[in-house]
Amino acid sequence: MAPMGDVLHLLVILSLLEKGNAKVGHFKAAGATAPGDIIIGGLFPIHEGVEESPNISAPHEPQCARFSMDGFTQALAMIHAVESANRSPVLTTLGISLGYRIHDSCSDVTTALRALADFTQDPTTDCGGGANTSNSSPPIMAVIGATSSEISISVARQLNLKLIPQISYASTAIILSDKNRFPAFLRTVPSDVYQTQAMVQLLSDSKWTWVGVVTTDGDYGRSALDSFVSQATASGICVAFKEILPNSLTSPDSESAISQAAATLQLNHNVKVVVSFAKPTQMMYLYQKLRSLGSGERVWVASDSWSSSKEVLGEMDLPDIGNVVGFSFKRGNLAPFHRYLMNLSDINDVIGNNSFLKEFYSLPNRSEDSGVLSSSTVPAEILLNNSHVNLVFNVEMAVSAIAHAVADICSKKDCKTPGTVQPWEVLGALKDSCFELEGKNYTFDQKGDINLGYDVTLWRSVRGVIDIHDVAAEYHPNNNSFSYTSGNTNNLTNLRDVVSVCSPSCEPGKFKKFAQGQHTCCYECINCTENHYSNNTDMDQCLSCDTKREWSLEGSSGCTHKTLEFFSWQDGFAVALLTLAALGIVLVLLVGALFLHHHQTPVVRAAGGPLSQIILLSLVGSFVSAVFFVGHPSSLQCKVRQVLFGLSFTLCVSCILVKSLKILLAFQLNPDRKDVLRRLYQPYAIICLSVALQVLTCTLWLVLQSPREKATVFTTTVLAECDEGSQVAFGVMLCYIAVLALVCFACAFKGRKLPQKYNEARFITFSMLLYLMSWLIFVPVYVTTSGKYLPAVEMVVILISNYGILSCHFFPKCYVILFKKEHNTKSAFMKNIYEYSRKGITVSSSVSEISVSQTEGYRISSPSFFMSPPPIEPTAPQNCWSVDQNIQSIDTATHCTVVDNGVFVTGQLTRPHRLRRSMSL
Repeated sequence: MAPMGDVLHLLVILSLLEKGNAKVGHFKAAGATAPGDIIIGGLFPIHEGVEESPNISAPHEPQCARFSMDGFTQALAMIHAVESANRSPVLTTLGISLGYRIHDSCSDVTTALRALADFTQDPTTDCGGGANTSNSSPPIMAVIGATSSEISISVARQLNLKLIPQISYASTAIILSDKNRFPAFLRTVPSDVYQTQAMVQLLSDSKWTWVGVVTTDGDYGRSALDSFVSQATASGICVAFKEILPNSLTSPDSESAISQAAATLQLNHNVKVVVSFAKPTQMMYLYQKLRSLGSGERVWVASDSWSSSKEVLGEMDLPDIGNVVGFSFKRGNLAPFHRYLMNLSDINDVIGNNSFLKEFYSLPNRSEDSGVLSSSTVPAEILLNNSHVNLVFNVEMAVSAIAHAVADICSKKDCKTPGTVQPWEVLGALKDSCFELEGKNYTFDQKGDINLGYDVTLWRSVRGVIDIHDVAAEYHPNNNSFSYTSGNTNNLTNLRDVVSVCSPSCEPGKFKKFAQGQHTCCYECINCTENHYSNNTDMDQCLSCDTKREWSLEGSSGCTHKTLEFFSWQDGFAVALLTLAALGIVLVLLVGALFLHHHQTPVVRAAGGPLSQIILLSLVGSFVSAVFFVGHPSSLQCKVRQVLFGLSFTLCVSCILVKSLKILLAFQLNPDRKDVLRRLYQPYAIICLSVALQVLTCTLWLVLQSPREKATVFTTTVLAECDEGSQVAFGVMLCYIAVLALVCFACAFKGRKLPQKYNEARFITFSMLLYLMSWLIFVPVYVTTSGKYLPAVEMVVILISNYGILSCHFFPKCYVILFKKEHNTKSAFMKNIYEYSRKGITVSSSVSEISVSQTEGYRISSPSFFMSPPPIEPTAPQNCWSVDQNIQSIDTATHCTVVDNGVFVTGQLTRPHRLRRSMSL
């Protein structure tokens, strides 16, 4: 066997001779060909670019540079797919086969267009040749390629002229889905709009809102950038910077653009996530520059353009660049293709009709360990390591689609005769057909795309070996969601610990304040003001509390219900007052029962007889009215409590007024005026009239502007209280009672020096004075007080008034009835009168004299009851006359003093007469 060096030299010489013998025609010769009934064109980036020509003075064919293992593998995938289709029943049953002519685009638009001349040539024209062409090459019925969107767009415009169907396996530019401009373009990959949609969804799920973008200056890069920025902005994701690298790696601005991109990344240290649509080689140079700058680790979201290209690492390790999350096309079963690659080692492949294979075998193989030439490296292993599983599957789908479309056509006509099948027929069949591959059915949608979604890969290093095909999740474009692969969920979840935001999240209780001219992701967190809240993170504005029922402090994350306040039953003060009210009612009932039981005794009669029972009944109503001041107020409760108290206490004071007027009548000296007062003195009429005026006042109050429930809203509380409606009516009601009390006080004050026993004047004076003082204090306190204890103020005054009357008018008499029974007799009553008269205390200056004639009965006017004293005991004076309730006799004709309910009269009796009271109660 000849030495390896001689073989390499021989291959190079053969290649140069082939190029030297080729004519420079309208197109470049195909790099790989195979005959068939239906010919398919192929356009693959076998080289990464073309040699730069600084001085161009005439049209020329540039030389391709930098052999691409990826592009070459894709071309081999087409060859393998065609051979597999020719062996499938789809074509063998029809007796037809597919052929191919594959060209190298050299990753250059101009070179691709020059190769396109072979696809669009007229079969009758003598075309330029080469080793792999003939003078009568059959026409191309379909084209598979190209890889980049920029080349596909240019090629598609040319193929549109003859409606030659073009199926791309990697071009994802959004514009290619426009069937008005590209009617013959199809692809087995989804549009970039779905890739950018998936990227934005991943960023949103991970809460990465502050990202950078690196892309290329081409149709693919610009289209992807515009789509991503548009969708990211709609999802609240901000792009901190956009670095656009030259599309050509040989561009003089390429190095400076990469340095500028690295500097931008270094400057934006808080951008921890970068989305890249760049080419693999560009990313490799960018990573090298970043490592030299000592840039920190980031999360790189890789597009399909480099997500499966391990060469971006160069001599670096994965920790040097950070984490890479790649979006790649769906993959298929590569086992048959791998077996095909293993069989390429046969020497017969070198001398076949594939010049790309010749160049591949002519390349020096490098050992991964030493980096020197090694003849032991198997070329098939190199291809296996560079076979992108997703692109291989896409190429196989394109070939399978054409095979099924041709089968549909050839099942209806003879396809072996040249010229019977036209490209536009194949195009129509492709759009309508449904083809099968690996047991699954596929079809092109209305935009000419096959959208299978994406595999989300997470690069990882396992024992120093970089695995770039670890599928962590699958993206489903139909519902814009991810499904995580078992065992890899935690890997992507761990990445979410990375924080890439311009400003930290605003916690609940704060809102985002944006500065004019800045990104919406850059903001300041401001506390919500009082009575406003934010219950979620990153809220643009605070929500308002319902100030009628809720409140909140500054910086609150929620509203607090305002406390409803009122004079509650559970309040200790209320319990104490209610206890006093209940005690008062019990005491009134006990006093009433005691008075009924002793209604014939002098003390009870001196207390007013039936009037005392009316007073006690009114006190019960007054005590009950105090209960309505406690508890949650209602409109009915507000009306009842004031009206009940006003009427009850008016009745009470009216009865006391009758007693007071009796004293005034007794002390009247003017006979004429006394007669008038005597005729006007009608106790029950006075009581009814006094109460009727109060009833009128309360009725007008209830009709015109009655008390009602009112809710007063404060900062943190809501006070449930009674609105008295008309304050004027409320004041008139209280003033009316006060006027009655003043009259009582004035009348009773005149008799304050009468005997202590059975003396009503002093008790009336003190009780009315207590009432007036308490209500005088109540007015300023009531006006200046607010809050839930305001009802307690009036309640206290009511209780004081009630207990004042009860204590002054009834408790002393109860004491006499229960504990001083000896004083509750008629004899004791008369004895007290006698003792008072012996002291020389007369009220002749204060009372009217009563004339007693010998011919007429002696008449005594008494507004209270007339008691019937018992027969005069030995200790009593024998020269005094006594008055029975009905008729009594006069014992002697001497001066004497008689007390009737504390009223003294004097007279001179000359002979026994019958005395009759003029009026009684």
